[in-house]
Amino acid sequence: MRTMRRIRVVAAVIREKDRIFATARGYGEYKGWWEFPGGKIEAGETPQEALRREIMEELDTQIQVGEQIATVEHDYPAFHLTMDCFWCVVVKGNLVLKEAAEARWLSCDELDSVPWLPADLSLIEIIRPLL
Repeated sequence: MRTMRRIRVVAAVIREKDRIFATARGYGEYKGWWEFPGGKIEAGETPQEALRREIMEELDTQIQVGEQIATVEHDYPAFHLTMDCFWCVVVKGNLVLKEAAEARWLSCDELDSVPWLPADLSLIEIIRPLL
């Protein structure tokens, strides 16, 4: 039996009042699917450090990383994803899209208006009652 590749990432639930920031992937197998911005944790980084770095790289924005919401586990066909998810707020910057194809601020009523990646959809179910 083949062992599944494991990937550990972090995700930012960037919140502004009653809305959250979401992005659509601009590349790869899941192009066009929506997700919370973030990325892989590099060697020696804490999840919070990785999240600050990834958001600066992808969105040219400085964030404050707050409380951890959840750790989502999901099996995709080619890998197992472990995603540490945190509440975040913008400290400085304008959320410039460097990698994503599109972005939106979504209210609770608009959460189902985009096709979420499966792992991110699991997170939606956790945060929906908190918005």
